[in-house]
Amino acid sequence: MTAILLDGELLAARIRGEVTDRVARLRSAGVTVGLGTILVGEDGPSARYVAMKHADCEEVGINSAHEHLPADVSQGELDAVIARFNADPAIHAYLVQLPLPSGLDEEHTLLAVDPDKDVDGLHPVNLGRLVMGANGPLPCTPAGIVDLLHANDVPVEGKHVVVIGRGLTIGRPLALLLAMKRTGCNAAVTVVHTGVENMADLVRQGDVVVAAAGRAGLVTADMIKPGAAVVGAGTSWEGKRLLSDVDEGVAEVAGWITPRIGGVGPMTRAMLLRNAVRAAERAS
Repeated sequence: MTAILLDGELLAARIRGEVTDRVARLRSAGVTVGLGTILVGEDGPSARYVAMKHADCEEVGINSAHEHLPADVSQGELDAVIARFNADPAIHAYLVQLPLPSGLDEEHTLLAVDPDKDVDGLHPVNLGRLVMGANGPLPCTPAGIVDLLHANDVPVEGKHVVVIGRGLTIGRPLALLLAMKRTGCNAAVTVVHTGVENMADLVRQGDVVVAAAGRAGLVTADMIKPGAAVVGAGTSWEGKRLLSDVDEGVAEVAGWITPRIGGVGPMTRAMLLRNAVRAAERAS
């Protein structure tokens, strides 16, 4: 068996086209969509990711604002920039790129962001909306994974999904989202992590497996039920090489699989654009 590739690049391009149309409609009504980013320090992967976000904005017609602060910036100075972004009507949504340098309080920083401008969907208010099933910006990577599975006709509703990882950005919100009674979700969800002794046995039960632990090669072929869908959402770096949580041999067992590059990453960025245009639509 050779798995069908879950092509995130292809679907993300389609979503960017939809966003472009919505941005144009807003512009014709006198609204210019604005997305902001705040980057602190000189972390290479963070800087590259922010640059890609701004390139995406240019492609779809979204105005982008950026503030790059030095690594030794004080919490008060960062708070002042966040307050300025909160108050700026030209910025409909924005994010503070994580991780932050040591000495800065990530929890305090995230709480300072206006929930209605939270483009990542990770503010506690928006995570609370997710728990309640209320409208609000969804966390980008979980929303992108759900859309990617649904667009490729991967059976999820009523199936058993195993999520490996319990992190704030992927594992926890994804488990909540997949368990909800909504299109492309409505699944039985098991959350495991590297501290679970029988993790491999539990993963082997999954009709869909999402690996989001950030440990290269964690998921191997012998852990996968034949024909299951496997999503590699966790990544790590070996020098300049991006590594997946999913070993390459899994493709010979799985029914569907994300590529090492071009799977979840493009979908995360596409969801960011979608959240930004939705924020502008709400504000207008």
